[in-house]
Amino acid sequence: MAITDIAKYTHLSPEDIESLGRELDAIRSDIEESLGSRDAAYIRRTIAFQRTLDVAARALIATTRSTAGWLLGTAALGVAKSVENMEIGHNVSHGQWDWMNDPAIHSSTWEWDMVAVSSQWRSSHNYRHHVFTNVLGEDDDLGFGVMRVTPEQPWTKAHLLQPLQNLFLALTFEWGIALHGVDLGRTRPEKIAQVKAVVGKVARQGVKDYALWPALSLRRWRRTLKANVVANLMRNLWAYVVIFCGHFPDGTQKFMPEVLESETRAEWYLRQMLGTANFKAGRLLGFASGNLCYQIEHHLFPDLPSNRLAEISRRVRPLCEKYDLPYFTGSLARQYASTLRTIHRLALPNGVAAAAV
Repeated sequence: MAITDIAKYTHLSPEDIESLGRELDAIRSDIEESLGSRDAAYIRRTIAFQRTLDVAARALIATTRSTAGWLLGTAALGVAKSVENMEIGHNVSHGQWDWMNDPAIHSSTWEWDMVAVSSQWRSSHNYRHHVFTNVLGEDDDLGFGVMRVTPEQPWTKAHLLQPLQNLFLALTFEWGIALHGVDLGRTRPEKIAQVKAVVGKVARQGVKDYALWPALSLRRWRRTLKANVVANLMRNLWAYVVIFCGHFPDGTQKFMPEVLESETRAEWYLRQMLGTANFKAGRLLGFASGNLCYQIEHHLFPDLPSNRLAEISRRVRPLCEKYDLPYFTGSLARQYASTLRTIHRLALPNGVAAAAV
């Protein structure tokens, strides 16, 4: 059931909640004060690595004559696109590197390599999702407007198709993000401007991926075209898995709108901790996921650099133990399995879904 009173749910006193908030504020302050050349070097190395891998992958795809070479090049291109999307684009757009005052790595100027418009995503994601995380009727990312992920969401017959909708969304995730960024609550002229921006971005991406790069491959244009299609599909699937595993596994809580009434900063922190989940990852998997394997820490401090989230997690988890709060984590396979279970169960009416548990 969606939570209406966070303090009552957690059995914490107002003093305990405010104490937790102060300890989390201290973590933020410590990280902010320690940001410096090591962090700047990290993001610059990451961008250089991603661009080098992208070029090398495209060169291999265009020049190789073997199937093995094409597969290797396509896999490398998929990895390059995933790194650009997760560890660079997502995190830069959160303003994690704005403190560097580098216009090339700034949230206001970065445009990522997919059909979604960065400025629209920043509005829908940074504000509507991160401020109102998992609040029914406020957080547009709660099921992304197409799926039912909590029993409080009204069931309709259309939800019977939810398992298929989930598969379709996974395959076309960048398109879902692009459409999701169009704010239907805006005025008609504003919506028209947003749609025009999306259409322009789609056109530019389409020309680049499916016309320009194949044309540069001359007689091997078909190989390049297929490689770009597969690499974009790889990126879509990976981004979908990472995002869903951070928000919809068993244990992640949903909230009724009344929790927002007089919500303090400490209560906001608490809502982020209850509404998100991590998955276990080493350095390589963490990097590939944009460090969103630390989704709890990312939601607590969305504008702190991703390379610090592992360090932050080593301080957040003991706080959860200290205040007897859950710290949702598990293997990637386990988190995704529980996410799929939720999606399939809630495709059915509540009474039937409860009986199926």
